Amino acid sequence: MNDLISDPDSSLRRSADRTLLRYMGIGGDFTSFVPERAEGSWLYDASGRKVLDFTSGQMSSVLGHAHPELVAALRDAAGRLDHLFSMMLSRPVVDLAVALAELVPALPRAMFLSTGGESVEAAIRLAKVVTGRWEIVGFAQSYHGSTGAAASATYSIGRRGHGPLMPGTFAIPAPNAFRPRFPGVTWQQELDDSFDLLDRQSTGNLAAFIAEPILSTGGVIDLPIDYLAALKAHCERRGMLLIIDEAQTGLGRTGAMFAYERDNVIPDILLLSKTLGAGMAMSSLSTSDAIARTADERGFMFVTTHVNDPLPAAVALKVLEIIRRDNLVERARALGGRLGDGLRNLMQRHRCIGDVRGRGLLLGMEFVSHAGLSASAISRRVTDLALELGVSANITGAFSAGVMRFAPPITASDEEIDFALGVLDTAITRAVEAPGD
Repeated sequence: MNDLISDPDSSLRRSADRTLLRYMGIGGDFTSFVPERAEGSWLYDASGRKVLDFTSGQMSSVLGHAHPELVAALRDAAGRLDHLFSMMLSRPVVDLAVALAELVPALPRAMFLSTGGESVEAAIRLAKVVTGRWEIVGFAQSYHGSTGAAASATYSIGRRGHGPLMPGTFAIPAPNAFRPRFPGVTWQQELDDSFDLLDRQSTGNLAAFIAEPILSTGGVIDLPIDYLAALKAHCERRGMLLIIDEAQTGLGRTGAMFAYERDNVIPDILLLSKTLGAGMAMSSLSTSDAIARTADERGFMFVTTHVNDPLPAAVALKVLEIIRRDNLVERARALGGRLGDGLRNLMQRHRCIGDVRGRGLLLGMEFVSHAGLSASAISRRVTDLALELGVSANITGAFSAGVMRFAPPITASDEEIDFALGVLDTAITRAVEAPGD
């Protein structure tokens, strides 16, 4: 096991060895850096060493760490109204629902849960109740969670060794411009062919398609412009609902409030999670009046202990307020341009970088084999070296182990972006052991 901490007596490492269950699969391990506190874009260990958090925790801390207004909102809410019986109303919950309805007027009905996986579970159950069908389709590079139905709709990692998954789940390939399966075939033709094959496999019970606008864990695959609109048209022709999972892309991260807006399409169900709580466990499901009405008539039920809890709702309200008040969507667009340009400059300097892609502040850098090293080996080396040099970034899932993912807070500074680019330049040079590469 890697050294877990930097303190001399290694007591934390010994305690971790004795007590913690590992949960990242074969080869997954805890990092060598152990934060004691965090502020803004930075993490600090017990010795005072600091590391730039270039993935916003688990892609969640969109406003950075310990944002003073979020800390104040959390303290106030915890001392005022933290948790209620699930059938009780509270002002923070209703106010949050109103705020989301203002952002997406076509989807004015919301419920609030704890995690992204939980919101996916609710969305799939809602789609089944409303359509009266039970088949769910996703992308072969998707990640939507680790629980029952969410895990069944996840194809990038975690499908082996856990027994049967939910029946009636199907996958189609997401288009990858950097690594096309059939060169010369357009994404439109690939999508049409995928649905033709899906029709042949379906029992006639297609309920919903669930999609990420940018498939993050699958390799930061940015769907082509107008793809979501074409996908929605396929769903409508079959009576399916379109569920858009904006766990990582929502609330400004991509340079738009929601990533789906680029394609001028409205989903039937919109899911938010990571960025909505900005680090607190919080998720939402939003849908239309018509779907909500049908769901009510047919007895839709998804009750959890922490559904519509007031404390996380109060924090999420403050998150929305800060993002809108401080023009952080525009800030993310500008910072994303700076980071993207910097990564593309690195691609010109280093032959081991094959592609840079994504939108705003959700970007991926894909390595290719070089100097006798596989893309996966290079990405692992660069990730480890970057952490040693002061930048925490990560590798995406099993489909794309050669891709590094970058998702810094949208409150980051120009100087922090430039610092990370400098560290990456050094780390890549050292990783391929060719200073003049």
